[in-house]
Amino acid sequence: MIKIDHLTKNYKDFDLTISMEIPEGRVTGLVGRNGAGKSTTIKAILGLIQPESGRVTVFGKEAARLTGADKERLGVAFAESGFSGSLTISAVSAILQKMYRNFDQEWFLRQVQEQQLPLKKPIQQFSTGMKAKLRVLVALSHRADLLILDEPTAGLDILARNEILDLLRNYLTEDEKRSLLITSHISSDLEGLCDDIYLIHNGQVLLHEDTDVLLSRYAVLKVSPETYQSMDQAYLLNTTKTSYGYSCVTNEKQFYLENYPGIVIENGSIDELLVALTSN
Repeated sequence: MIKIDHLTKNYKDFDLTISMEIPEGRVTGLVGRNGAGKSTTIKAILGLIQPESGRVTVFGKEAARLTGADKERLGVAFAESGFSGSLTISAVSAILQKMYRNFDQEWFLRQVQEQQLPLKKPIQQFSTGMKAKLRVLVALSHRADLLILDEPTAGLDILARNEILDLLRNYLTEDEKRSLLITSHISSDLEGLCDDIYLIHNGQVLLHEDTDVLLSRYAVLKVSPETYQSMDQAYLLNTTKTSYGYSCVTNEKQFYLENYPGIVIENGSIDELLVALTSN
C-alpha cells in the first residue's frame, strides 16, 4: 500500500534518507528516538512536505496525486493534532459524517461510550489519554484501508496505551487486507502488534526485520575486554565500550550460545536493542 523509494528531505540541521514498503495486510512499526525522522517520513507519505528527491506511492499512486476518494481510504492520526478544543464529540461526529462517505457513526458513538469519553464535554477538558483515544477512534471511524498513526501512545500510562493497542488489534482483525503504519519511540508497545519493524536513527534506516526475528535471533552480549578480543566478531552489528568491557548487538544469538557458553547473553526487548544499536 505504501512504497518509499530513496526519499530524501533536507533541513538545516537534519537530513532524511529512507526507503521502505508496507504491503497490503501488513502492520509495520517505524521506531526510533525522538527526532530520528519518523514524523518527517509520515508527512512525506501524506504529501505534506516536498522531498528533494525520491518517490512515494500510496495505493500505487504518487502521494501528491491522491484523489479525494483515495484519501478517504486513509485513517490518519498525529500525536499533537486534532479537532479544535472547543468542540465536543457530538460536534466531531457531525463533522465526520459530512467529511467521509463511509463514516460509521453507530460504531463511532458505541466506541466512544465503551471508552468512557463524554459526548458533551469540550475536548480541551479531556485528559491526555482521552484525547489520544479520540484521535485513534476518528482515524478508524470511516473504515479506512490504510492507517497511519504517528505516536498514538505518546505520553500515556501503560493502561491507556494497552487500550489503544487493543482498539487497533480489533480493527485490523475485522479485515485482513487492512494495513497499518505506526510510529513510536516506545517500541515495546509494538512487539505484539507489528509484523515487521523499521528502526530509524538520524534520518536513516538502521535495521528492518520481521518482529519475530528480532525477538528470537537478536540479543545483547555483555563481555569482558579479554573475551571481546578473542571472540568471533563476524556477527556483531554494533559494539559499545562499557565499564565492564563491551556491550554488543548480534543477530545470531544461537551462534554465540553454542560457541561461547560463558558469556552473558540478554534477550533484549526491541527498546533495549534500539538503545544498544544507537548508542554510538
